[in-house]
Amino acid sequence: MNWKNLKIAKFTSSYFSGQGLFNTYPMIMSRYKKIRFLDRTSPPHIFTLILLASISALTMNIFLPSLPNIAASLGSSTSILGLSVGIYLASSALLQLIIGPFSDQFGRRPLILWSLIIFCLSTLATVFVTNTAQFLILRIFQAISASCMVLARAIVRDTTESVEQAGSQIAYVTMGMAFVPMIGPAIGGLLDYQYGWTASFWILCLLGSMIFLISYFDVGETLPENSQGFLEQIRTYPSLLRSKRFWAYCLSSAFVSGAFFSYLGGAPFVGNEVFGLSPKDLGIWFGAPAVGYILGNFLSGRFSTKIGLDKMIFFGVIIALTGVSISFMISYLGFGSILSFFGLMSLVGLGNGMSIPNATAAMMSVNPKLAGTAAGLGSAIMIGGGAGLSAIANFILKPGGSELPLIILMWLSVFSGLCTVNYVIYRNKKINAENVFENKHT
Repeated sequence: MNWKNLKIAKFTSSYFSGQGLFNTYPMIMSRYKKIRFLDRTSPPHIFTLILLASISALTMNIFLPSLPNIAASLGSSTSILGLSVGIYLASSALLQLIIGPFSDQFGRRPLILWSLIIFCLSTLATVFVTNTAQFLILRIFQAISASCMVLARAIVRDTTESVEQAGSQIAYVTMGMAFVPMIGPAIGGLLDYQYGWTASFWILCLLGSMIFLISYFDVGETLPENSQGFLEQIRTYPSLLRSKRFWAYCLSSAFVSGAFFSYLGGAPFVGNEVFGLSPKDLGIWFGAPAVGYILGNFLSGRFSTKIGLDKMIFFGVIIALTGVSISFMISYLGFGSILSFFGLMSLVGLGNGMSIPNATAAMMSVNPKLAGTAAGLGSAIMIGGGAGLSAIANFILKPGGSELPLIILMWLSVFSGLCTVNYVIYRNKKINAENVFENKHT
């Protein structure tokens, strides 16, 4: 019996009932023997999905505390090396435009394995670079790790029966993944202090190899049998692009996450130039948003099925906007500090954790047959916007200045997200009202 035909909904109710991720999942596994770790004939284990979603986030930020030392080693500057974040994000965005459709055509498993192979080779090569150009070019190849995050989300959608369940499980996967940006910079800073900046890339290569082995044995093919062919996807792709709901959910996710991507691009400069933090201390403070992000994803996993996707997105954006607004007022009045700048970013992380998983699940539900395509396109829009904001953050921060320009950029991004989510709520209410009217007159 094909495991994809199992009634997964029978156990998701207990899984998402708030009993706890790691307490509930073993119970599920014992009840349904079809789910086995390191057995690709069964659904992928949630631990594997967390690893796949995490490697991209770790690659994005583990080396950031080392930027001043990398710049000194390669004869460059922190601001120029800071472009490596924007280049990584832009490459990820372009890649995800094709990863989704190709995974809908050729399957999730082969793309995951090949992506990890390319990632490990390019990461290993980074250790031996001798100039800035080589470093930035290899960051483009490392961006292929982002495809694993997209495909992990697509696998969740493949193996759940409703959009609410998908939103909850994506939140739990993202909650596990959120530990990475919290501890990644701290680990990177300590590695730099003890062994130099290349140590972070040795660790990335080792972890990539480990995830490849786990994925090889645990990730089977989850692509639904009724998935559309590539040419059929091309013919239906414009319908996805014409969907106002799809774009609204994409932009909501992109704008609220834009504050975090701006932070990624500008925080190393602020920490080093404005507050005078060492790489080790910067790595510890840098993970502040991840504390809120973990809580936000837990709340999404716990309440998305009860409150609804739109309300969770809205509340998340409001919380993020509140955090950035308070940070702006403190810095504008001249009382900005390490605690106010980094600490209040935890509210931005909380808002991201509440809004992004639900917006992702919602955009994939617009056309379930194109779930992989929607996941890729949605991530491309979000990360592409983040790449632009990251580059802008590097441009507007000048030596001798303050953190205020970066905070303003983050505020504008989140406020745009609030406008977008209000539109999608209005749009959905209008559609529901029209459906009720039609039902009454049929």
